[in-house]
Amino acid sequence: MKDLRIVFMGTPDFAVAILDKLVQNSCHVVGVITAPDKPAGRGRNLQESAVKQYALKHDLPVLQPTNLKNEDFLKELRALEANLQIIVAFRMLPRVVWEMPEFGTFNLHASLLPHYRGAAPINWAIINGETETGVSTFFIDDKIDTGEIILQEATTIGPEESAGDLHDKLMHLGADLVLKTVELVKSGEVKTIKQPQTGELKLAHKIHKETCEINWSLPIADIYNHIRGLSPYPAAWTTLYNGDEELFLKIYAAEKEEESHSQETGSLVLDKKTIKVAVDGGFLKLMEIQLPGKRKMATQDVLNGLNLSKNAYVR
Repeated sequence: MKDLRIVFMGTPDFAVAILDKLVQNSCHVVGVITAPDKPAGRGRNLQESAVKQYALKHDLPVLQPTNLKNEDFLKELRALEANLQIIVAFRMLPRVVWEMPEFGTFNLHASLLPHYRGAAPINWAIINGETETGVSTFFIDDKIDTGEIILQEATTIGPEESAGDLHDKLMHLGADLVLKTVELVKSGEVKTIKQPQTGELKLAHKIHKETCEINWSLPIADIYNHIRGLSPYPAAWTTLYNGDEELFLKIYAAEKEEESHSQETGSLVLDKKTIKVAVDGGFLKLMEIQLPGKRKMATQDVLNGLNLSKNAYVR
């Protein structure tokens, strides 16, 4: 059995669950690398990453390099004498970093590779209407998410699951997979397979504001998947035209009502409690929305303080 000295690299909440799994199972984490503190909120106060907050609570040494090729950082990293590095939701590493440890550097990715390589695999799996996804561990190489696979674990995507729901499911599945991968490395029984060369790969490029805008001319199922695939973050949005007003509207949850109708796409069916949008194949009943300067609320509560014209529509 190999005596492992692990450096963990990650930043958001997703990575915290994996780091906690390692700590709770007595893995020897000798250091944690995370993003530098960033200004956040109206006061622009420096905010520590979720991983840093966890590491400090558990007395784990923390490094926060701005430049991963900086000689001072590399010197500090070497001084930790790690022989295994684990990456979860961090950034692309230079060769000098991922080649450093004796037993390599492996990454946890929230998809069944080779599909959904990239920054937003959870969002795109739902947006594209997938019914299955999973998690993969693989050894890092010089490209993005292309290294040899160590382990994979599949799971289903429910028809009503949001990106937030799937995030939490994959976070726990991923924590178990990372621990299994560490145990394989420790036992010296790691066997990898090259990522299969399939036809057309489904990719998971970064989500931008333009990505989140709803195209109301799409079929009802595509719009529904778009909304849940971006909920709760960064959230699908549209422009609500209400008389002379143009309101930026975020939509976090909707329900499908599939039926034939003759209403114009984007027109609204309103009553005191609900907003329904007419689309190809039926209506989308908006369940949770957010108006500018307001918090996210149930649609019924929003309507209490919003006067919508009979001719209001979205586009």
